[in-house]
Amino acid sequence: MRRLGSTIPSSWILLACIGLIALNMRGPFVAVAPVVEPMQLDLGFSPVELGLLTGIPVLCFSLAAPLASLAARRLGAEVAITLTLLGVLAGVVVRSAGGGAMVMLGTVILGVAITIGNIAVPLIIRRDFSSRRQGTALGIYTAALNIGSFLTSVVTAPLAEAAGWQPALAASALFAVAAIAFWVPAAGRGAYIPAADDGSGGSPAGGRPASPWITVGLTAGFAGQAISYYGVTAWLPTLLSDELGMAPAAAGAGSSLFQILAILGGLGVPLVARFMSTTAVALTLGAMWLTVPLGLLLAPELWWLWSSLGGAAQGGGITVIFIAIIKLAVDQAAAGRMSAVVQGVGYCFAAAAPTFVGYVNSVTGGWTAPLLVILGSVLAFILGTTLSVRKVPKQR
Repeated sequence: MRRLGSTIPSSWILLACIGLIALNMRGPFVAVAPVVEPMQLDLGFSPVELGLLTGIPVLCFSLAAPLASLAARRLGAEVAITLTLLGVLAGVVVRSAGGGAMVMLGTVILGVAITIGNIAVPLIIRRDFSSRRQGTALGIYTAALNIGSFLTSVVTAPLAEAAGWQPALAASALFAVAAIAFWVPAAGRGAYIPAADDGSGGSPAGGRPASPWITVGLTAGFAGQAISYYGVTAWLPTLLSDELGMAPAAAGAGSSLFQILAILGGLGVPLVARFMSTTAVALTLGAMWLTVPLGLLLAPELWWLWSSLGGAAQGGGITVIFIAIIKLAVDQAAAGRMSAVVQGVGYCFAAAAPTFVGYVNSVTGGWTAPLLVILGSVLAFILGTTLSVRKVPKQR
């Protein structure tokens, strides 16, 4: 299997492929929210079934992570990426083609396919980019995840009004087609011929395997990050409406800021990490994350500021964790296993976060206790991440 990152032109082609792949890895899920009402009217879904449409993918991220890691090891990361893109395409088509059962089946296919990509893309970056450029590639990957979410959320509602919810959901297949068109020629025969990874790609500083406690710390940090992200994403518009009396459209702006500023966080971390230690970067992101629960508790009228700082923090936070995984794992197989544990356990907590935060709100009748829950998850991110990234070498 040829290494795409072995020359400058090839590395730029691979970087473009990674960006296109990432556009597919959150957008198909975000597409559901703008068309919930017409879907409910057409399919007769209950609130529980509607909740499953957003809960199933995150649960797949958790439960299918070991399978995704195994696929990357046994088939090779290139074939795993191809499976991701074909799975996304199939899932979008199935979800858009029939009734309620097909919608659910398509959602499961999407969840499993994207879980494979969650594991495989960082492995490609670890192996095919030089150590100096791995952080940049991960930053572009993280930013593209959020760009895909943002573009999909903006475009889906107008498309649904013009053509119906099924064509609107099907439109996200265009991202998958574009990514396949770039990926297959770039990867060559490796895109469809299985070839297990050879474990190349270097080792962490000192040549020693990462401590199991580093995996534990990164798992706690990822779980804290994921709980905070999904909890805030699900309930920020409702909180702003309840606390400030904002109209739904205006309250949705807070969530939009939170999502779009993640692009700056993902791209900014590799740049800042060239001048600061990874520990300092993690602490800075943690301080920015803290402004969301503390700011909304103490000065909710400045929601735009807290949404902006928190958005940049959540985009940067996941980038730092991925950097730590690829820098500290001793080889490709270890990186795949570490990533599967960190993401599998972390997303397990994330899947329950929106429901738990909503439950706390319903029991207490206010938003103080739910924000304290988010505060606790942010503190878990800070503690777990900063303790784990101390041995990550400074970016050059």
